[in-house]
Amino acid sequence: MLSRFTAQRLHNTLQHLLILAGMSLLLAVPAWLLAGSGGVLWAFGLVMLTLYLGGRVPARLVLAHTGAGVLHRHQAPQLYRVMDLLYRRAGLTQQPWLFYVPSPDLNAFAVGDARDGGIAVTEGLLHGLSLRQLAGVLAHEVSHLRHGDTRVMSMAATMTRLTIWGAFLVQLALIAMLPMAMAGEIRMPWLELMVVGLAPVASTLLQLALSRNREFTADLEATALTRDPQGLAAALEALERRNGMWLTTLFGRRQLPGWLHYLQTHPQTDERVRRLMALASHQGPRPPSSRPYRPTHPLVETRPERQGHRYWLGRPGNRRH
Repeated sequence: MLSRFTAQRLHNTLQHLLILAGMSLLLAVPAWLLAGSGGVLWAFGLVMLTLYLGGRVPARLVLAHTGAGVLHRHQAPQLYRVMDLLYRRAGLTQQPWLFYVPSPDLNAFAVGDARDGGIAVTEGLLHGLSLRQLAGVLAHEVSHLRHGDTRVMSMAATMTRLTIWGAFLVQLALIAMLPMAMAGEIRMPWLELMVVGLAPVASTLLQLALSRNREFTADLEATALTRDPQGLAAALEALERRNGMWLTTLFGRRQLPGWLHYLQTHPQTDERVRRLMALASHQGPRPPSSRPYRPTHPLVETRPERQGHRYWLGRPGNRRH
């Protein structure tokens, strides 16, 4: 398993770097056409500034829009035992925090990063998955926290927005220069302009590809934390049965159009499951210490109260600080 795990990790890392390099190139072209090398420096300076400021935004600002409530240890002791184990294996020294979203949807998401963040889970997820499956989902989200994927995707979104705005400004400049070009006073950089015309779409597709890459990586890292690829695979299949049906209804058939895969933020579930089961096939029997906790219901012994904007924005100290 180690060789396959290492190979997949290296593949994901190289793909991640290539995607970011491609997005950087697409951003640099309109910036250079607008203001030369100085424009390129300004563009990437804005990206770095956004990345810095994004890391200073408290996680509670995200939670303010979800109606989430803090899930304390005494309310979900089994889940916190799993979280303690995952945090310890991930090398995270911060105290784990869970948040409860009163929604029937099957969903979980990481907010913030390893320094200031936690994992939000919906009521539907807690009712729809076993504890073994929940452990895989939580490990997936812990991996997002550990690697700062929220900040990575925020940076990618900023690069795409700047590329779109840069391409728009170049097009405006092109319209203004058309009379001079028709008079032969200036030469139009047609190759660069063609790249600029395609840059917004290409950058958006690369941003989606980066999101899928981070999901694959989080799956891979989750197996290292739980040592149980089958648990996460079972959770993904359960989520697909529940959440994937709307796409089937929309297109009227189970087999979705191939082009749609390039417009999704998450990889195809069957591909994720295939990769996880490939890891499981190279994994020996799990030691007793790595086996998941047996589910004992209810997982949430006391349902948290729904918290509104005033709680998160006006009283952040009630959460954890």
